[in-house]
Amino acid sequence: MPRKEKVTKIIDGDTFETGTRKNPVRLANVDAPEKGQPGFAKAKDALSKLIEGEEVRIDTVSRDKYGRAVANVYKGRESVNKKMQKKLK
Repeated sequence: MPRKEKVTKIIDGDTFETGTRKNPVRLANVDAPEKGQPGFAKAKDALSKLIEGEEVRIDTVSRDKYGRAVANVYKGRESVNKKMQKKLK
């Protein structure tokens, strides 16, 4: 069941933290540059502008090897995953 949570911190272009969870949330099917890679700051900034401080709906689809929720994330009716896929092309 999707949960509404407030985004408290953006880690990179595909990972963020909420006030509720211990582990960060990763956007499903989004592959943003990691820290130190070209485009990292741009991707992080794009996700930050999109959802930092906002309430989002998190629909977890799986967990990764670090225990993070891999999820489809929505801000209102917008898919954050789809927006970020477009920004990262």
